[in-house]
Amino acid sequence: MEEKWWQRSVVYQIYPRSFQDSNGDGIGDLPGITSRLEYIRELGTDTIWLSPVYRSPNDDNGYDISDYQDIMAEFGTMADFDKMLEKAHSLGLKIVMDLVVNHSSDEHRWFVESRSSKDNPYRDYYIWREGKNGGAPNNWGSCFGGSAWQYDEKTGMYYLHLFSKKQPDLNWDNPVVRDEVFNMMDWWLQKGIDGFRMDVISLISKPDGFPDGEVGPGGYASFQLCANGPHEHEYLREMNRRVLSKYDLLTVGETAGVTLEEAKSYANLDGSELSMVFQFEHMDADFHPVLGRYAEQHKNLPRLKEILSRWQNGLEGIAWNSLYWDNHDQPRVVSRYGSEKPEYRELSAKMLATCLHMMQGTPYVYQGEELGMTNYPWTSIDEINDIESLGNYRAFHEKGLMTEAEGIEMMRHRSRDNARTPMQWDDGPEAGFTTGTPWLPVNPNHTVINAAEQRKRPDSVFHYYQKLIALRRELDVIVHGHYELLEPKHPDLFIYTRTLGDEGLLVICNFSECEQAYEIPAAYRDAEILIANYPDPAPAGKLRPWETVVYRRG
Repeated sequence: MEEKWWQRSVVYQIYPRSFQDSNGDGIGDLPGITSRLEYIRELGTDTIWLSPVYRSPNDDNGYDISDYQDIMAEFGTMADFDKMLEKAHSLGLKIVMDLVVNHSSDEHRWFVESRSSKDNPYRDYYIWREGKNGGAPNNWGSCFGGSAWQYDEKTGMYYLHLFSKKQPDLNWDNPVVRDEVFNMMDWWLQKGIDGFRMDVISLISKPDGFPDGEVGPGGYASFQLCANGPHEHEYLREMNRRVLSKYDLLTVGETAGVTLEEAKSYANLDGSELSMVFQFEHMDADFHPVLGRYAEQHKNLPRLKEILSRWQNGLEGIAWNSLYWDNHDQPRVVSRYGSEKPEYRELSAKMLATCLHMMQGTPYVYQGEELGMTNYPWTSIDEINDIESLGNYRAFHEKGLMTEAEGIEMMRHRSRDNARTPMQWDDGPEAGFTTGTPWLPVNPNHTVINAAEQRKRPDSVFHYYQKLIALRRELDVIVHGHYELLEPKHPDLFIYTRTLGDEGLLVICNFSECEQAYEIPAAYRDAEILIANYPDPAPAGKLRPWETVVYRRG
C-alpha cells in the first residue's frame, strides 16, 4: 500500500497545563506553547498531539469539556490558538487535537438542558436510567472509583458517568448526538488542524441491556466491560465516511480494552476507521492482579516482550501500531523500567528510547521524555492533584486494602501526576516553566535534568532522541521492516530484528544494571553499529548495564 505521512512521523505530546506558562499564573498556556515550537522542531518531531485546551471547569484537567468550540480561559483565547496553529504550520509541524466525546462536562449546555426535565429535547443526549432495587441501575463502576451512576434529584433518575460524576456519558445511540459531534469535528478540521487523538473512543457504544458485570476489588464491575460495544465500529465507520475521509489526517484512538483482533478493525490499513490505536496491554504488564496500577510489581520483561511482539507481528500488513512508553496518564518510564541512579539514568533512558523507536509503528514522545525526566518524590497524599489517583486510593483505603503510607508509596510509582509536573526547561527557579507558583510542584531534580543543559551537551538524552528520530526518516527498514523477537524468555534482555529485503537491524537492549552475556548472531558479526548508548563498543560477548546497540547489515 502507499505509505501514509503518519507512518514515518514521530509525534510529540504536549500537556498544555504543564508545558510553558507565559503570564506567571503558574499554568501553562497557548502562548507558552507557541514560544516553544522551535524546540519541538529542533528535536525532529513533526506532529504535536495537544491534550485538551477546550473550555472546561477542570474537574479532570480539561477532559471534562463544557464547550467544544471555545478555549479554556486559563490557556488563552481562540486567537491564541490560531496564532499557535499558524506558527506550527510555518515550521512544518502538524497539530493533532484531543477529541473527548465519550462524555462531556456536566456544565456543557447540552447536559444542563438534559437534566432539567424528562421531556427536554436534550434529554436523550445522555444516558439516563431508572434505579433498581432502591439503588443504581446496575453495578458498573467508574474508572475514578465508586459507582458509575449518579442520582439526579430533579428528575429522580440516574445518569451514567464512566469517569467523574461531572463527566456524564454522551448517548451515541442518538443520531442527533452523532450529528453534533461530527459537525464539531468538521469545524476544527476546517480551521486547519491535522487530526485527532480520540479519548477513550472504544467506550462510546455501551452493551445492550446494561447488564451487571463481575464485581472487582473496588466493589463494582469494571468500566472496561463497556469497551468495544455492539455499535462501536459502525459509529467509527460513520465518522470516517462523514468527516475523516474528507481530509488527510492522523487519527489515533485511545482504546481501553482493545484486543489485537479488534485493533485490526480500528486501525485497518484500508482507511475505513482510524489511522492507529493506543493499546494498553503492555502498560498492564507490571500491574497487580487486585490493585491494578496502584501496587508496585517487579518488572516482568518476558511478559512485556510477548505483548509488544504479538502486536508487532499481529498487525503487520493489516493495521498500524502506535508506540509509546509515556503519556499524561502514565508514570515516567525511566522510573518504571529504567533507573533513577545518576550513573544509569541517561543510559537507561536511551536504551528505552531505542527499544521503542526501532519497532514498527508511529512513536509518541511525551514532553520531557526526551530529557529522561523522572517521577516526583511525593511525600503526602495531600500533594496529589490527580482525580483518578485520589479516587482509587480512597476506595482501596476505605476497604482496608491500602494504608496511607502504602498509598503515598504507590503515588511515587504510579500516580498520573508523575507525568504532569512542569516541563524542566532550565536549572533556574521553577525550571523556567513559570515566574509564578506552578500548579503542580517542579521536580527538584530539574537542576540536573533540564532542556537547556541537554541541548548544549552532544551526548545528552535530547540529542540521542534527535538521532533516533532522524533514523526513522531515513531508513525504510525501521518503518516497514518485518519484526522478529529473539531470546523471548530472557529476564533482562530485549532483542529483536527488523528485516526488509537484504537490509536488517539487530536491536539489543539490556533492561538491567547488571552485566549480561550475549553473543552476536553470525549474520550481524560484521555489521556496522547504527546507534548505541555507550561511546565505545562492549567487550566481545558482553553487555554493560542498560546498554543498547543497534547493528545494521545490508
